[in-house]
Amino acid sequence: MYDNPLAAWTRTGMDAWSLGIDASTVVGLRMLKFAAGDQTAIAESRLMVAEKMMAAFELQLKLMRNPLSLAMLQRTQQTLQHYGVKVASNRRRLAR
Repeated sequence: MYDNPLAAWTRTGMDAWSLGIDASTVVGLRMLKFAAGDQTAIAESRLMVAEKMMAAFELQLKLMRNPLSLAMLQRTQQTLQHYGVKVASNRRRLAR
């Protein structure tokens, strides 16, 4: 994707930073929901745990399909993209 490895890692670092910002937003939105302490808070906590377990399992399957064929940079980018999709989906859902 990039000719310059430094540029590729820099872009990947920025992607990781962006994912961290999104994840922080999701945490904040979830805390607001949990503070209510009602049935929706309980449902959200169960959904959160189930989603985290499933996301980790799905990523392991993806990475096992190409065990040694991808470089570390590509693995890092795949991991960021995998979790980025999940976090963005939660951010949109919780922000409604």
